Amino acid sequence: MTFLKKKQSAFSPSRVLAIGFLGMILLGAVLLWLPFSTRDGVALTPLDALFTATSAVCVTGLTVVDTAGTYSLTGQLIIILLIQLGGLGFMLFATSVLVLARRRISLRNRVLLHETMSMPGLSGAVRTALRFMGIVFVVELAGALVLSSQFIPRYGVWTGIYYGFFHAVSAFCNAGFDLFGAAGSLRQFQQNPLVLSTISLLIIIGGLGFAVVADLADHGFRLRKTSLHTRIVLVTTILLLVSGMVFFAAMEWNNPRTLAFEGAGAFDKLNNAWFQSTTTRTAGFSSFEQNGMRDGSLIVSAILMFIGASPASTGGGIKTTTIFVLAVLIRSVFYGNSDVNAFRRRLPLAVIRTALSIFVINFVLLMLGAVFLSLSEEGRGFRMLDLIYEQVSALATVGLSSLGTGRLSQPSRMWLIVLMYLGRVGPLTMMLSFSSRFANQAQGIRYAEEQIIVG
Repeated sequence: MTFLKKKQSAFSPSRVLAIGFLGMILLGAVLLWLPFSTRDGVALTPLDALFTATSAVCVTGLTVVDTAGTYSLTGQLIIILLIQLGGLGFMLFATSVLVLARRRISLRNRVLLHETMSMPGLSGAVRTALRFMGIVFVVELAGALVLSSQFIPRYGVWTGIYYGFFHAVSAFCNAGFDLFGAAGSLRQFQQNPLVLSTISLLIIIGGLGFAVVADLADHGFRLRKTSLHTRIVLVTTILLLVSGMVFFAAMEWNNPRTLAFEGAGAFDKLNNAWFQSTTTRTAGFSSFEQNGMRDGSLIVSAILMFIGASPASTGGGIKTTTIFVLAVLIRSVFYGNSDVNAFRRRLPLAVIRTALSIFVINFVLLMLGAVFLSLSEEGRGFRMLDLIYEQVSALATVGLSSLGTGRLSQPSRMWLIVLMYLGRVGPLTMMLSFSSRFANQAQGIRYAEEQIIVG
């Protein structure tokens, strides 16, 4: 019995998730470091390969080298494969491969699939996963076709099609990798609403989460019949997107380095403000220079990045549901309610504790990281706000940078690698994956209660 418990603990979902992502990162780093992954005459260091692999698997988008100028076609295809695997999860792909090979899906694999996709139950987990894979490829294909129609006139047929495919996958997976090099992400498309709106829509759909997409599809997009989780995600997502757009439009309307670029009309300004609000949901694309924004806009962008996308999605951050739970918790304290309610439902204590833990752990990581980066980059002329912006971008797996990641020292790059990994796997998941041996030590013991003074 003891051996069985140890075996089950070794293969806990959280531990498999942590080790699985680490394995993909290391394999990707080796492949990207090999000569066939780089262009002729380009020398890539192992640390740069590891950084790119981590950024791709963790769907971040931070880069220390130019993706288009450094990596060959083979290297770029490896990157987009890592993005797809990291964005959707290796268990989802493994399940699809096993089904196509007509292999039986074990109970342990079903449990892992259930945990990684945050499904409500084990029943129908494989069927739901396969249906979602179908939805993913249909959405990505549609996005690739629209983007290709805009890229072909600029780059030719085959390059335009390839660019459309690459950026559609990168956008849906909230990765932010691009192949435009010196052109600077999507800045050349500032006045192309079709490109910006397509990328935005792919980002939003990918950031909603597997459970939300499946729930909406099951109920014909009728919000009243969906679960509480789906309603919370949709309401919070819309609120953050709209409020972010309004804020950026108000702050940057007359800034020539951001929204008031040459030839920009009112529609262009609103469209780029919307895109900035959307890309901070952990996407990493940019339609203007991030270091051109006013300090207030940088701070709000960092807050939006910290919140991020939704659970079991391709995005990172502490998640929309976490910030919603904290908001209604504060509301309950303000009104003196003993219960924490939302949409006429009472939230469980376990959910509230988890939300608080996620927020505190991530916030502490950022504070410790700010101290480390300030020491590592001391005397190099970087502002503290830009350093904080960089590490929020890494931890929330966003990919936006206001200082240029390639300018950072090697210790800072290694810290960002750690943050990207923790941001994708989740600090709380990492703690759980290595703390299972303590889980049962205190069971059966309940200590006496005593009040303390807080606040």
